[in-house]
Amino acid sequence: MMLFMSSPASMQAPAPPVAGRGKLIVAVLFIAAIGAFFYFDLGTYLSLDALKANRDALRGFTDANYTTSVIIFIVSYCVFVAFSLPGAVFFTLAGGFLFGSVVGTLYVNLGATSGSTLAFLAGRYLLRDWVEAKFGSRLEPFQEGFAKNGFNYLLTIRLIPIFPLFIVNLLCGLTRVSPGTYVVATALGIIPASFIYAYAGQQLGAINSLKEIASPNVLMALMLLGLLALAPIAYKKYTAKKSAA
Repeated sequence: MMLFMSSPASMQAPAPPVAGRGKLIVAVLFIAAIGAFFYFDLGTYLSLDALKANRDALRGFTDANYTTSVIIFIVSYCVFVAFSLPGAVFFTLAGGFLFGSVVGTLYVNLGATSGSTLAFLAGRYLLRDWVEAKFGSRLEPFQEGFAKNGFNYLLTIRLIPIFPLFIVNLLCGLTRVSPGTYVVATALGIIPASFIYAYAGQQLGAINSLKEIASPNVLMALMLLGLLALAPIAYKKYTAKKSAA
C-alpha cells in the first residue's frame, strides 16, 4: 500500500534547473547586446568627432527636454556599462558638455555606478560558483585579503583609470566583497576621473583628441590618489608586524 501511494511522487519529473536556465538567459542577453553593438557598428556614434558633429542638436534637445535628457543619459550610461559595452568615455564627455562639469559628474556617477553594480552582480551570478569550484583552494588567500580590505583595493582600482571598467566589474564579481562595499567604493573611486572628463566635455570645442585629456600628469595624479587609498592597509600590516615582534 505504501509503495502504491508513493509511486506517483516517484514518477514525477525532476524540477527544472531554474538556476541553470536563469544563467543561460543572462549569458544570452550579454552576448546579444555585445553582438548587436558590433553588428550595427554603434561605436561610430560614440566618438569625439561624432559628439562634436552633433553638439548643436544634442544641446537643443537637452535645453528643450531637460528631465527627459537626464533620464535618457543615466539609463543609457547604465545599460552600456552593465553590458560591458565600450563608450564610457564618450558618455562622460557628453555628460560634461550637456549638463556641466559638476552636475554632469553626478549624472555620470549615477549611470556608471548603477551599470557597474549590475555587471558585478551578473559576473557573480554567472561565474563565481564555477571559479570557486575550479580554483577555490588556490584563490583562498586572495579571496580572504579582498574580503578584509575590499574597500581599499576597489577604491585604488577605481581611482586609477588604466584598468578597463568592464574588466573590473566582472572580476570583482568573482570575489567575496559585499555588494554594499562594491557600490560605495565604485561611487567614490570614479569621481576624480569622471570630473576630469566631464570638465573636458564642457570645453568640447577646445579638445581635438582624448590624449589631450588623459595626459601623463593627469594619470600620475590619479595613480598617486589610488596608491594613497592603500595607505591604511600598509599601516595595518606595519603595526601588526611591530606588535608581533
